[in-house]
Amino acid sequence: MEIGIDNFVAAAIDPVTGEAGSAAEQMQRVLAQIVQADRSGVHTFGIGEHHREEFLDSAPVTILAAAAALTERIRLRSAVTVLSADDPVRVFESYATLDLISQGRAELVVGRGSFTEAFPLFGLDLADYDLLFEEKLDLLLRIRDDAHPHWSGRHRAPLTGQGVFPRPHQERLPIWLGVGGTPSSFVRAGVLGLPLMVAIIGGAPSRFRPLVDLYREAGRRAGHPASQLQVGVHCIGFVGDTDQQAADAFYPGYAKMFTEIGAERGFAPVTRAGYDAQRGEGGPFLIGSAETVAAGIRRVSDDLGGVSRVTLQMTNGLVPHEAIMRSIDLLGTKVVPLVHDAEGENA
Repeated sequence: MEIGIDNFVAAAIDPVTGEAGSAAEQMQRVLAQIVQADRSGVHTFGIGEHHREEFLDSAPVTILAAAAALTERIRLRSAVTVLSADDPVRVFESYATLDLISQGRAELVVGRGSFTEAFPLFGLDLADYDLLFEEKLDLLLRIRDDAHPHWSGRHRAPLTGQGVFPRPHQERLPIWLGVGGTPSSFVRAGVLGLPLMVAIIGGAPSRFRPLVDLYREAGRRAGHPASQLQVGVHCIGFVGDTDQQAADAFYPGYAKMFTEIGAERGFAPVTRAGYDAQRGEGGPFLIGSAETVAAGIRRVSDDLGGVSRVTLQMTNGLVPHEAIMRSIDLLGTKVVPLVHDAEGENA
């Protein structure tokens, strides 16, 4: 199993003054965190895509390209690319270029996104939410397989054999499908034989088991081998020296971010009791000591019938940089070996 990190590059906030820090300094911290992940043995690092004031990740491939020049082993990916609001030709060209810079370490996780700001920003109609994604995913996969594709659709000028370059270093650029809880999205990934990245932000991971089974059955019926139908899971997570220290460190920033986002969507404010329940037995949060997080990763995998990747969403504007670096080091040097040792025992 691969263990990774996801980051939305939240603007840093001074926990004492409440004032925002320098965006340039925060970007340098994120690059340092990716380097730390590479050195500590974390397998993969993803940068999200948002077009909001509180996040600095509107151009994820640029951040990943900078990280590629500073790292050696870690796989670098989007988390997720909002494909509905982008041009598949440009997306492919950008990530193929990243793959060349990183010498074969680039991946794409594509999805429709959980925010809608990109649609008006790029002149798109939110009413076309589903059709845009379906059509653009089809084109992206066509480009991956053919440098001179022939394709036509409703929302982009047709391609009649024009070349799409450069081609990636890898023979086939990995493309994962990022999903939430929509059954049709799980079926689509299965039919296409794409690896699946499931975002589990709240609620017991076990409730996603029927959807994951639906994905695997759709893939089987479409004739894809079981080895191709990989499942990854994205969960909120943070590693500390003790369970209590990790929980206390992560809560303020988590509560601030999700209370503000929740207010836009009509949700109740985050409470400490609710937060603690989510990181409890059977919950989706992987927050605690290395031993607790490793056990949680194994439990999530068991709940879903086995997964090939788990990524921790560590975005938190109120956790000091030094604490994030410590968490990353613990993830790579402690959690990864614990998970792999347990896998060896159960083999």
